[in-house]
Amino acid sequence: MPHVVTTTCVDHKYQECVAVCPVDAFREAETYLVIDPEECIDCGACAPECPVDAIFSDMDIPEDEEHWIERNADESIDAEVAEGESPVLAD
Repeated sequence: MPHVVTTTCVDHKYQECVAVCPVDAFREAETYLVIDPEECIDCGACAPECPVDAIFSDMDIPEDEEHWIERNADESIDAEVAEGESPVLAD
């Protein structure tokens, strides 16, 4: 999986990353976003847009966040495509 959403997205769900994704790779969980590894093209446009620094390349993810690689893959399967219009959960 090229990019992964990690812990700091939980309870935030900011949408700036969704707005710049050229392939609709983001999916919505209840309180955070995940990236569908089948859709992500590894362009990296999303990472600098994240206001909570929650997005990493799978090659650069901090060791304590590696469990999010599998979590993004698993949870993206049944989640709705994020369209950038969800309300932000935290200020």
